[in-house]
Amino acid sequence: MEVKDVTRMRELEKENAELKKMFAEMSLENRAMKILIEKSSNVSGEKGSC
Repeated sequence: MEVKDVTRMRELEKENAELKKMFAEMSLENRAMKILIEKSSNVSGEKGSC
């Protein structure tokens, strides 16, 4: 492997780590929004049945 190949590999590894972090954050936000929507639909459903 040449120096430029190693440099490029390190750049790709860094980008991959950043993308994994972004994915984890987006997944967490998505899960939180789903929970919030479920709770809000349950609350509005309960209010409508009274």
